[in-house]
Amino acid sequence: MLLKAQSEGYAVPAFNAQNLETAQSIIEAAVDMQSPLILAVTPSTMKYAGHAYIHAIAKVAAQSNDIPIALHLDHHETIDSIQTSLTLGTKSVMIDGSHKSLEDNIAITKKVVSLAQTYDASVEAELGRFGNLKDGIEGQYTDPGVAAEFVRETNVDSLAVAIGTGHGVYDVEPVLDFERLEAIRGNVSVPLVLHGASGLSKEDLQTCISLGVTKVNVSTELKVPFTDALREYLIEHPKESDIRIYMQRAKAEMKEAAMNKISECLSEGKATGR
Repeated sequence: MLLKAQSEGYAVPAFNAQNLETAQSIIEAAVDMQSPLILAVTPSTMKYAGHAYIHAIAKVAAQSNDIPIALHLDHHETIDSIQTSLTLGTKSVMIDGSHKSLEDNIAITKKVVSLAQTYDASVEAELGRFGNLKDGIEGQYTDPGVAAEFVRETNVDSLAVAIGTGHGVYDVEPVLDFERLEAIRGNVSVPLVLHGASGLSKEDLQTCISLGVTKVNVSTELKVPFTDALREYLIEHPKESDIRIYMQRAKAEMKEAAMNKISECLSEGKATGR
């Protein structure tokens, strides 16, 4: 999926799902727009919903729709967590060793790459570190020269790079280091991944895509409208207790937000060659 996006100049949206309703909203958006889709799932979501349940949702989605859909482990930090999902059939995993030293990041990434190859799965790693806007944690930018060494040493399939984005809601518009991104692209050939894309301007996002980003991760920009709509509906209808009813508006709002992001990723109509 990422190599096709790389060759054709768009990005595959990687939308975080937390349960059945959020997964359905995201999938419906991608199907309606005929976009390839990556369902991204964090360790906390796996703990909340369970590996087997999440895998089953993704499997049914992939088998029931005419677009490419992949389940992806997002920011997983332990080999045990990754092993569990690989055994269930997950084909895309991220090992996040960005909080470790470069040497240790390379070491754990090499182990995961070797493990994933036995399951015919691809591996994303992170070099540099994304900021956490909620907790005020500063990011560490990816060094283009180190990126070349990292990819060469680990044989990783895709690389998440830090160029000024962060996880959460931006108080002010971020200033992205496009020159750094261009230098990284010049040093490595694997698909590049942009995390923290919630709240980025269309212009900035598409500049990143033009400079080599082929996977765009979005979570907060989908969760906020879902939550806001759900809250508003329950306030307006305090006696409503039917989950099948009060989830409808929230799902519709998340679907619309996902469709907007698909358009910005330039992936509409790219669900060909499944």
